[in-house]
Amino acid sequence: MSVLVTLELPAKAETLDEFMAVMKDTLVATRAYAGCEKVETHLEQNTSTLFLVEQWESAEHQVAYMGWRMETGLMDAIGHFLAGPPVARTFEIRRDI
Repeated sequence: MSVLVTLELPAKAETLDEFMAVMKDTLVATRAYAGCEKVETHLEQNTSTLFLVEQWESAEHQVAYMGWRMETGLMDAIGHFLAGPPVARTFEIRRDI
């Protein structure tokens, strides 16, 4: 069953441009990862918050992806750009309602 994942990444205003460049490169691999159906990016300029909306074939695909990102050190690579902790939420997509 497909899932929708949202991820809020509050960036420091002074590093926003560099952070966005890193994320642009990072999301190429995300979109190519097995099970990723789409990733949309939204920027709330006044808070420097990048909001990702991801759709995955299944929760298992997304969990595998996050495990790979942790193993490859993504949070270490972007952590210094962030003004606060990331906020992730996972939603079951209900097409029957």
